[in-house]
Amino acid sequence: MDPFTASAAQADLARYVGFGVKASGGAGDRETGAWLEAELRALGFAIERQSFEAPWFEPSIAEIAVDGPAAPVIPQAVVVPTPPGGLSAPLVLADAGDPARLEGAIAMVSLPHARWSSLVSPAPRQKAKAAFDAGAAAVVLVTHGPTGEALALNAPADGPMFPRPAAVLAPRAAAPFLAAAARGQAGRLTVTGSGGQREAYNIVARLDRGRGRWLVVSTPRSGWFGCAGERGPGVAIWLMLARWAARADLPVDIAFVCNSGHEYENLGAARLLHDAAPKPEQTAFWLHLGANAAARDWHDLGGQMAPLPSADPQRYLGVSPSLIEEARRIFAGQPGLEAPYPAAPGAAGELGHIIAAGYPALAGVFGAHRFHHAAADDLRTVEPAHAVQAAIGFKDLIQAALRSL
Repeated sequence: MDPFTASAAQADLARYVGFGVKASGGAGDRETGAWLEAELRALGFAIERQSFEAPWFEPSIAEIAVDGPAAPVIPQAVVVPTPPGGLSAPLVLADAGDPARLEGAIAMVSLPHARWSSLVSPAPRQKAKAAFDAGAAAVVLVTHGPTGEALALNAPADGPMFPRPAAVLAPRAAAPFLAAAARGQAGRLTVTGSGGQREAYNIVARLDRGRGRWLVVSTPRSGWFGCAGERGPGVAIWLMLARWAARADLPVDIAFVCNSGHEYENLGAARLLHDAAPKPEQTAFWLHLGANAAARDWHDLGGQMAPLPSADPQRYLGVSPSLIEEARRIFAGQPGLEAPYPAAPGAAGELGHIIAAGYPALAGVFGAHRFHHAAADDLRTVEPAHAVQAAIGFKDLIQAALRSL
């Protein structure tokens, strides 16, 4: 049975999206993991779970309000809640030029246009820190991006980055609050709910054939929302490759790993590399399927989004230098993937951790599609044919990498 079909990819994408919100350790993440375990167990893989603790927060109220308008916000993890009745204070523009005005205020921080994904990126981290250092009682980040949606920001798991409440506001909803901040008008930020630490887990699925060296294929499954385009294609490609590898005569043992904890600055990947992954000297090749492995591209028609038949080109393929020419040939005509880069320290996401761990031969895709980290990242953002095309390319890349063994 051919594992590389649009119908199989469509079924896997729909199943993944159907589990709902994928926050690490939550119901959607756990159920996704159990499904993937069952799929690989049926292929003959031995399954191991690697458990760890991840932060969580479920809001009861998360909004900003001035007289009249109110809008939802995304509480910034790791969450520092407001008092139960909210935090009332003047709204002040953080870049207005007078830091003294931020003392005791709710600082409105407008980020430049980008496909935002992490609070540790220089602009959000530095702007928020400057506002808190000036005495702000809270910070609201406006994540200007390609869709007008609020974009959730990844953050370290070891505690709040800032001592007071922070939240993210959609740029499409921000105008009345920025206008109020320009006047110094009073507003109220409310972030209440429950949270703490809960168990999450990585999956390590192995076919040990006694070959002595490993092929590793990895993908994250967790994220802030439904993650259809962010994570769905990576999961679908991962499954297609597992179904192929389980039946292929490859000169290696095979490990397929799937991590949780991604939104906490790759928490699960770090645990995996430290405790459960094959060691670099035991690994023939590692393929990592990160964000935007094969999401849909869109036209921006003056604020209206129209789907395109092509894949989003803002995906980056990093490969070991010896595989650059092969990768160019294999992925010719696939937007973004057709221009591979030498894998090097500083690569984004979990691929960066894998490179830093010293794996000698590897490849990885990462990127941010137009709905990256937005609540609206749903089935509209994926096209099964893109995942199939990419999966066939990654299968060919694996074979090229293993030819010298």
